[in-house]
Amino acid sequence: MQSIETDDILFEILNASAELKAALSGGIFVQGERPDNSGKEDVVINNLFLNHEVPQTGTSNVNIHVPDKKERIGRTEQFKAHRERIRELTAIVLSVLKSANITGLTIRVSTEAIIKEPGINEHYNNLRVEWNIQRTN
Repeated sequence: MQSIETDDILFEILNASAELKAALSGGIFVQGERPDNSGKEDVVINNLFLNHEVPQTGTSNVNIHVPDKKERIGRTEQFKAHRERIRELTAIVLSVLKSANITGLTIRVSTEAIIKEPGINEHYNNLRVEWNIQRTN
């Protein structure tokens, strides 16, 4: 299997979820396809690495982008992570990933971290997805 195929598999799993698509103000994309300056709630998938051993193992990212919310702190309006929205969307994505059942393929979320997107008012939750691929095709 090639890394582009793991991107496709994650996209198909997430895109098949009517609940996730309804919850997002934006869409589900593979790396490089998210619209510039989207300003919407989007999920972006990319592969970090995939070995060519048997079984194949690798790691992908599922990034859940959420625009920051404006808050008044004292006399100043500031943009802060929209933590509740990140929490809600992450719960849906985790549920979808954990329920995925593909013969010869095991995926599991190993870590997550909320990260500020530099230069724009947005944070994303970075989910690391670990692959174990027993399939031979």
